Amino acid sequence: MSKVRVYELAKELGTTSKKLIEVMESMDISVNNHMSALSDDEAKKVMSTLTGQTGSKPQKESVQEAEKEIIPATGIAGETPTVKKKKEKLKIEEVTTPSRKARKTILEEKRAAALKAQRPKIRLEGQVTIAELAGHFEATPAELITYLMEMNIMATVNQPLTPDFVKLLADQYGFDLDYIEDPVEEELLAFDDEDKNKEILRKPVVTILGHVDHGKTSLLDLIRNTKVTEGEVGGITQHIGAYQVEVNDKKIVFLDTPGHEAFTAMRARGAQVTDIAVLVVAADDGVMPQTIEAINHARAAQVPILVAINKIDKANANPDRVKQQLSDHGLICEEWGGDTIFVPVSAIRGDGLEELLEMILLLAEVSELKANPERAGRGTVIEAKLDRGRGPVATVLVRDGTLRVGESIICGSIAGKIRAMNNDRGERVVSAGPSTPVEIVGLSEVPLAGDRFQVVSDDKIARQVAEKRAMKIKEVSRRVQHITLDDLFKQIQEGEVKDLHLILKADVHGSVEALQDALFKLSLEEVQIKIIHTGVGAINESDIMLASASNAIVIGFNVRPGNNARKLGELDRVDIRLYRIIYEAIADIKAAVTGLLKPIMKEVILGQAEVRQLFKVSRLGSIAGSYIIEGKLTRSAMIRVIRDGTVVLDNGHIDSLKRFKDDVREVLTGYECGILLENYNDLHEGDIIEAYVMEQVAR
Repeated sequence: MSKVRVYELAKELGTTSKKLIEVMESMDISVNNHMSALSDDEAKKVMSTLTGQTGSKPQKESVQEAEKEIIPATGIAGETPTVKKKKEKLKIEEVTTPSRKARKTILEEKRAAALKAQRPKIRLEGQVTIAELAGHFEATPAELITYLMEMNIMATVNQPLTPDFVKLLADQYGFDLDYIEDPVEEELLAFDDEDKNKEILRKPVVTILGHVDHGKTSLLDLIRNTKVTEGEVGGITQHIGAYQVEVNDKKIVFLDTPGHEAFTAMRARGAQVTDIAVLVVAADDGVMPQTIEAINHARAAQVPILVAINKIDKANANPDRVKQQLSDHGLICEEWGGDTIFVPVSAIRGDGLEELLEMILLLAEVSELKANPERAGRGTVIEAKLDRGRGPVATVLVRDGTLRVGESIICGSIAGKIRAMNNDRGERVVSAGPSTPVEIVGLSEVPLAGDRFQVVSDDKIARQVAEKRAMKIKEVSRRVQHITLDDLFKQIQEGEVKDLHLILKADVHGSVEALQDALFKLSLEEVQIKIIHTGVGAINESDIMLASASNAIVIGFNVRPGNNARKLGELDRVDIRLYRIIYEAIADIKAAVTGLLKPIMKEVILGQAEVRQLFKVSRLGSIAGSYIIEGKLTRSAMIRVIRDGTVVLDNGHIDSLKRFKDDVREVLTGYECGILLENYNDLHEGDIIEAYVMEQVAR
């Protein structure tokens, strides 16, 4: 037998790579992963053990098999001395005596279970007040209020309590509580089937990420043209943003997303739809800024990464350089002792396509992705639009269960009934199983990408749940708050924060590395500092979305957020901290972790002007002919000059501000003006002049 890999042997034996590795470890055969090669002797040893061929040891009989021994003379089962002796021997082998510590733990668990079984049980639904709880606990409302006051919680007799407080009081008074916060939601969940025994393997869902111009779209087109339109009349292509391909009688679902921004935007809304991320890197270009961003986004989502090295057909292709660069970011190929699969491909010639698809199936097999097709359908909205003829149309990915035409559905805070359903080829279908992308018609409104949907028993429940969720979303939107440095210490004390996630952006690589090394040293027992992404250049929308999805703080050093990024940060309430001195950033993080933050000077941006034309005046300097693009500019404000996202002047002042020939105090949005800065003449066309003031804010 020639050398064989683990996954090939597993396929031949009809088992999974994961289970085969466990068997080999018990036989003292060391393997790194499913791609490891076995020697002839090792392969024969494994096969003989699992198939019972020559050299395999006979499997031990169980006690039950010994009991089935038949006395030849009578044909009746009985305990002959031989049988009795065999049973006793097997029982000794099967029963292991627990240690003293284990016996003590078992005894404590039994005592706790006995005490819990004696506790009276009560069932509560919906909002509960102190007065209602006192009646169930046979206590006075004053006693409950006193107990809450001792924990610095102020409450009145008729005030509705949160579920946490209800459970806390029930535990204090010795009751076993069955609390349903929302009976309608409970009814919705009760309609579902949770039988794990009915789960089967499902198709993997794959997203392709990478840098611009590295061949993501070309690779998707190659897969689609080769596998989807193959054999179809007229070459039908996919009509929606997801499609299926078939490889060796197995299917893979590809999400045709516009990049990692959409990937993370969906995750920020709680949607985790991707099973595998394929990172495309050009062999002639190497690792680029967006490549690093894609790696960090996939890691934040805890999705396995498979690397496709594209453009190997080019003369200057250097796959080894790509492997070296990716190893610096923690992606080490298997031939170098790592666990990341690298596949060289050419989206132009089609080289490596079959191997890439096989490796995706291999990763899916190792992950053991399962779903129950018999349960009520549930999944995620990939994209949605308002069609003039059909109304709200949503492309959804069924994650679990089966979705059918005519079923009532709840999608986020929107209810509906499925009137029609099309697959990825535009064909009408009546049902869609796990990991199947379909386009549905029948929702009352257009949902958001990332909204989760679920089939419910009838329209009435769908409408009730939709109304309740809409009200809850309004309440949560008022209260939602991402982590900030100001409240970090409080959340650490309450045990809500174990890891502080940071995103670092700076003007040069040296600053990023220096800041990163200094911040790592600030980790304490209570909270670990984790830097999930670093980069050079202005803070962009992708950084804000990653921070929102990962509950992170953005640290900017000598860089500024763009207009869209700043507005998105304000909308998502992401804490953006900007610094000019590295020690100030380190001191702020350290003070926040230890709870010693001082009152802050908050920066309030008044407006921005774009330099459209420069006028040189010998006795004055450069006068910037500018257009106010946002807010206003005032003569007394402090000034910052931003060029390509990098700050080139800070703490500046306006020497003169004019409209035509008149000196003015301020200029509003949409007007032109002339600006002369104090002691600064190095302005360029396209520069952004930002006006701001500093206000002291008490923490």
